[in-house]
Amino acid sequence: QVQLVESGGGLVQAGGSLRLSCTASGSLFSIKAMGWYRLAPGREGQEREFVAIFPSDGNTTYADSVRGRFAISRNNERTVNLQMNNLKSEDTGVYYCWADIYDYGPYESSKYWGQGTQVTVSS
Repeated sequence: QVQLVESGGGLVQAGGSLRLSCTASGSLFSIKAMGWYRLAPGREGQEREFVAIFPSDGNTTYADSVRGRFAISRNNERTVNLQMNNLKSEDTGVYYCWADIYDYGPYESSKYWGQGTQVTVSS
């Protein structure tokens, strides 16, 4: 069973920086894409907001709200990072790692989520 384990996050002042990392563990065939979503305070139970994605072809995509401030990267196939600069109070929330993984072969993929890590930006 694949697990996504996140690290990083914490409390930072507005204008500061944080770095999140996520590593996929367990048996898998290959990873189609990895990325990040977030959930703002008070929106529990609602759909998570897309932040950024890094597919296997390297064509990264960002939400308009973070483009130019956040950078997604992958150290290797199993690890994705999110460098967050010039953080704003509206970036506060729980950040979730996401992965689209071919578990057994290049035919059918499954979506996985991490447990979430808190990012708090104080103004």
